Amino acid sequence: MKCIIGTKQGMTQIFKEDGTVVPVTRVQAGPCTVTQVKTKEKDGVNSIQVGYGEQKTFRQPRAQQGHLSGLPSVRVMKEFRTSEADAHLARGTTFTVATFAPGDKIKVTGVSKGKGFQGVVKRHGFHGQDVGHGNKDQERMPGSIGAGGVQHVFKGTRMGGRMGTDQVTISNLEVISVNIETNELYIKGAVPGARGGYLYIYTNDGTIEPTAEEAVLEETTTSEEVVAETSTTDSTTADVATEEVVTAETDVADATQVTDTDVTPEEKQA
Repeated sequence: MKCIIGTKQGMTQIFKEDGTVVPVTRVQAGPCTVTQVKTKEKDGVNSIQVGYGEQKTFRQPRAQQGHLSGLPSVRVMKEFRTSEADAHLARGTTFTVATFAPGDKIKVTGVSKGKGFQGVVKRHGFHGQDVGHGNKDQERMPGSIGAGGVQHVFKGTRMGGRMGTDQVTISNLEVISVNIETNELYIKGAVPGARGGYLYIYTNDGTIEPTAEEAVLEETTTSEEVVAETSTTDSTTADVATEEVVTAETDVADATQVTDTDVTPEEKQA
């Protein structure tokens, strides 16, 4: 399973090597941090909670501050289902767009643009009524909303109302390009939402690759431990050598005292 959270930056186009123009959506994605790991035995589901963005700590509720203790203060969190292949992920693991590669087939979930209150023609695709033959001011009206016998309007009847701001998922989108330096994904086609909206990108294929910084950090820690052990060994060796010198000087002094004791007073006068 691969997943990442990002923000929509807008649309552009990319020219392939053969000159084909591909319309793409530019998404600023990651870096993301694993804020929680859930298991089947403990939580009833195998999943990870991923955090993205930056948020000032004082703006977060106390509960969220405690939940993110020891981790960066993230702005948005989202839970993704995992499999046995993702068992290497742990709390605090960081990953970037390097997890994805050109050609990956992904799903993108976002919140569609809000369009306000709309009529039945735009909202539901009604064709409207006839324009001529004495029909006046009824071109875009919904018409009848039910029979008179039931004396109420059935639930789910298509009428005018608020349109947009719905969660929309588009499947089978393709990753055209990955820019690791700027943490950007270029996805073929359009994705839900307006510029700046959050997007949840995921696929069931592959696994998440943690960033190399963690490995570098581990190597640095190991080298520091080796240096510390070497310093400890050197100091221990120096202490042992000092003790040996002191012991040797003490033995010499004792031997001198013994020699002076064995000499008689007559021999000292001679």
